[in-house]
Amino acid sequence: MKKTLSFLLTLSVLFALSAAPKQKNKTVKIGIAKIVQHPALDSVEKGIIDAIEAAGIKAKFDLQNANGDINTANQIATQFKDTKVDVAVGIATPIAIALANTLKKTPVVFGTVTDPLGAGLVTTLEHGENNVTGMSDELPSKEHIKIFKEIAGIKTLGYIYTSNEDNSVSSLELIKAGCKEAGLELVVQSITNSSEVKQAAEAIVDRCDGIYLTTDNTIFSALPSLVSVFNKAKKPIFSGDVTGAMNGGCFMAFGFNYYKAGYATGEMVVEILNGKKTSEIPVKFMTKPSDSDLLFDLDAAKVCGITIPEDYLKQATYIIENGKLTKKE
Repeated sequence: MKKTLSFLLTLSVLFALSAAPKQKNKTVKIGIAKIVQHPALDSVEKGIIDAIEAAGIKAKFDLQNANGDINTANQIATQFKDTKVDVAVGIATPIAIALANTLKKTPVVFGTVTDPLGAGLVTTLEHGENNVTGMSDELPSKEHIKIFKEIAGIKTLGYIYTSNEDNSVSSLELIKAGCKEAGLELVVQSITNSSEVKQAAEAIVDRCDGIYLTTDNTIFSALPSLVSVFNKAKKPIFSGDVTGAMNGGCFMAFGFNYYKAGYATGEMVVEILNGKKTSEIPVKFMTKPSDSDLLFDLDAAKVCGITIPEDYLKQATYIIENGKLTKKE
């Protein structure tokens, strides 16, 4: 009887060890690459790392920045392949595409990709595509445009987008539809890199009543230059990226909390490291009210002659007044 109990105990211990997540017993390599450095994508990166570490996973992170260059993005993807990372994470559409095109056996998780279907990363949102899945940050642009019109009273909306960023091109179609629904005229200007942001802003500022910014990474990497042009002209800026607006200049920002978006992306990485197949994990969307933040810059609003309705101010997560950013509890 004692031998039987001892045998069963030994079996149970062995089973428990074999069932434990593999990453608990070793250090995994995780490559994280972003297309460019700016506050929102930095927050995504931090959220990913925090989620993985919170799960108790021992990981070595290879953090890369493509600096807005597609060739560099492809080089990073090749580097991840050569160093045999266990999971590769691409923050923003261009870098995610580079990873997916290069890494065919390694799990690829994309973070903050506006239109994963249009980018060809997946063919359905119901589950991953072979070795690729991730998180989408598609904005409710139609709703944003309605709010912009309501609060600022604009009649003509300006939009600058990066022609070689798939997410920005996809957003353009949503903005066109949103302007049509809201009865607004749309003025569009395209760019190809961050050095053109100020020039584009100067070209469009006199032709619109205000400008709407989506999650265009090139725009946000050079946001201060755009802010300076529109603030000088006393024209309002509505940002779909709250993180990028925290330094001031955008009268209103309404969008996802990018740290939370990064954390959600990191949780997907944890699922994969715990043995779940990438193809079984559906594309994740940030849909809860708590996933989003609302910011009002009262200084910028005053410059533009805009009064923020009290019912909106009560809903704000952040307020900027007299140059000070305050988080509301």
